[in-house]
Amino acid sequence: MSRVPIAILCVTLSLGAWQAAPAAEPLPPAAQWIPQDALLVAEISDPGALLDLAFDPRMTERVTSVPAYKHVTAEPGFIQFLGIIKFLEASLGTDLQTGLNKTLGGGITLAACPDDVALLIIDAEDGEMLKKLHNILLTFAKAEAEKEGQPDRVRSAEYRGVSGWTFNGKEAHAIIGNRMIFASESKALLRMIDLRADENAKSLHTLPAYQAAKKASGADSVASVFVNLGVLKQVPGVAKALANDENPLTSLLFAGITEALQNSNWLALGLSIEDDVLSLQATADGKTGDPEGAAAFAFSSEPGVGALPNLVVPRRIAALSFWRDLHAFYGAKDDLFPDRTSGLIFFENMMGIFFSGRDLTEDVLAETHPEVRIVVAEQDYGDHAPQLQIPSFGAIFRLRDAEKFALVAEEAWQKAIGLVNFTRGQQAEAGMIIRQPTHDGTTYTMAYFLPGEEGDDVADRHNFRPSLVSMGDFLVLSSTDALAEDLIDALKKEIDQPPKPLAQTHSVVEFDVVQLASILNANRDALIRKSIIDKGNTEEQAAAETDLLLTIIQNLGQFKLSLGSRNALSHATLQWSLNLE
Repeated sequence: MSRVPIAILCVTLSLGAWQAAPAAEPLPPAAQWIPQDALLVAEISDPGALLDLAFDPRMTERVTSVPAYKHVTAEPGFIQFLGIIKFLEASLGTDLQTGLNKTLGGGITLAACPDDVALLIIDAEDGEMLKKLHNILLTFAKAEAEKEGQPDRVRSAEYRGVSGWTFNGKEAHAIIGNRMIFASESKALLRMIDLRADENAKSLHTLPAYQAAKKASGADSVASVFVNLGVLKQVPGVAKALANDENPLTSLLFAGITEALQNSNWLALGLSIEDDVLSLQATADGKTGDPEGAAAFAFSSEPGVGALPNLVVPRRIAALSFWRDLHAFYGAKDDLFPDRTSGLIFFENMMGIFFSGRDLTEDVLAETHPEVRIVVAEQDYGDHAPQLQIPSFGAIFRLRDAEKFALVAEEAWQKAIGLVNFTRGQQAEAGMIIRQPTHDGTTYTMAYFLPGEEGDDVADRHNFRPSLVSMGDFLVLSSTDALAEDLIDALKKEIDQPPKPLAQTHSVVEFDVVQLASILNANRDALIRKSIIDKGNTEEQAAAETDLLLTIIQNLGQFKLSLGSRNALSHATLQWSLNLE
């Protein structure tokens, strides 16, 4: 029973209500019993693969090792839940994992339809076990209805030769062969039975968009999701959400995503599992990269062009690589953001000061290539760690004319440092000193804060030692000199062995959650204090809450998200490498 906590959600699915049919019958795909106007349909074609992962001994060990696990298992509700599981295991003559495989193993289909109607279809591998489970649940439902003085709440009726049941007077369900069909209201169940009876009916299975999405989700997917964007976009709230985003930063980072969804009739998700890696592929039929479109700055018409692979540095938490034509992006600002905010105007004014009046679009951003990369890494403080530890971060650009523009960037950087020193000086605070150290033959510029009073060398401001590196055609802006030197090392390797661009990919985001847990653990005391102040927790409660969060994060592993286009379709892939070792 030590594996029970992993499957709480899974067992909930198997506790539906059932009516056994006298004999099994060949069953068509579940989608033939789903109406065409379904907004979203999730299908688990191989529940066994997900159950194997959920019941993996390493997963069980991870869950049971969480400090809060013992507290949860001592709760009355959890103890009662375990009692129900033991009773079902004894009554069905099987263990939990085997029982779930036999009752869910044929596949699960969940559909969301208009008017808040939900449909559920579960195909069982073992019809006899299905009958036993139904009898148990029927007995419980009748007893509870009698207890509450509503014996008529549990009742059955026939429609087109199918016996249907309701346990609460609202939901409706039936068993046909080894298949359970469930609807959140009786009319929806009748509609499903009508679709079953008429082989020529217009079901989801006959919808071209569904067929295309099903193909796009991949033949090896253990689960898939179809989103009917053609119908969903008619919902006012969804239409508003897909409207053009006038926030410059989100438009820059998420370029193409909104445009693809606006132009799409369907969205398909496909989940596959290999070893400890889960891959989720998303495909939409909307075209992107229109030279006249709002997101043209994120797409290249040249073959083989795309974002560069991410840089690898020690203690890396996150890395982002984008193909973004910054010149084209900002040059189209009047079309992209017709109601320009005061923040954007302030940004332009500040850039005018730093770049000595040069035009931001034509004289600054035009000097950069579209490849832009960002790296975030944990700092190594040695014996002088500040009380609050902040990751270092850096941005890497490629310049079109480095010999000319590197000095322009150096001047702007030094002006920014001077502005910081002037502002801090007005407040009688320590400023920064500029130095030009050399690392492995590369001289760069950095600034650091002088220590003040004794012990001030670990103040929070010492998280920052801003640095500027010009090396070849690369320009690096870093929050610390340590990261700047790590990036120098990484870029030298790249210069020796130039990487191949990721064709048809405009964005790549990698995230190491284990490394993130490391820096959060370094800030454990600060997180506990924040919990005490913000939530009024005791120190013991705040410590338990923080440790639970850190344990969960540490177990999440690594994520990699790639966005681009494939076969003229918008495409995204999310890979999640579990940390189970």
